[in-house]
Amino acid sequence: MSITFLSIESHKYVIAGQGTVGKELIEDLQSKSIALDYLFVCVGGGGLISGISLAVKELSPKTQIIGVEPEAGNDAQQSLEKGQIVHIETPKTIADGAQTQHLGDLTFDIMRRNVSKIITVTDEQLVDEMKFFGERMKMIVEPTGCLGLAGLRKLVSSGEIEKGANCGVIISGGNVDLERYCKLISSTI
Repeated sequence: MSITFLSIESHKYVIAGQGTVGKELIEDLQSKSIALDYLFVCVGGGGLISGISLAVKELSPKTQIIGVEPEAGNDAQQSLEKGQIVHIETPKTIADGAQTQHLGDLTFDIMRRNVSKIITVTDEQLVDEMKFFGERMKMIVEPTGCLGLAGLRKLVSSGEIEKGANCGVIISGGNVDLERYCKLISSTI
C-alpha cells in the first residue's frame, strides 16, 4: 500500500479546490450585479488565498485581493516585499492556522501575480473580531478565520478603503477548542 501526501499549501489540485470559494462568491455577487472592489483573505501557507485569487482574478480582474496574516508571523508579507520566499521561526500567535514558517514555491508564484498586498494584524485585533463574530453574528470563529475581518477594519479605520467600496471577507474556520475560545474572548491580550 502506498500513501501520497498532498500539501494543503502547495498541491495544485488542493489549491484549485480552494479556488471554488472565490468562484462561488464572485458568481453570486455578479448574479446580483455587484462588483467586488476588495477581498480580504487570511494567509497561512498561502493555499487558500492562492486558489481564491486564481478564481477571482479570472472572473473579476479589477477586484483587489488583500491577504491578512498575524503581525507575529508575516512571512508572506516579507516574501512579497522582497520578491523571494522568506523563512521565519514558528510565529507566536493565537492564529494557529497561520503559524507557518514560509510560503511554498507554487503559492508564492500565484500570490506574486494576484495578491495586491499583504497586511498584518495583532492578536488583540483577532480577539476583538472573535468577540464580534460571537456576539453579533452568533458564530464561533477561530483566530485565523478572523484575520480577514480584522484586516478590513484596519484599512477602513486608516482610510485606505474608500467609503462605499464593496468589500468581501473570507471567514475561514471554526476549528477551535471551546475552552480555548472562551479563554480568548474573556481575556485581554
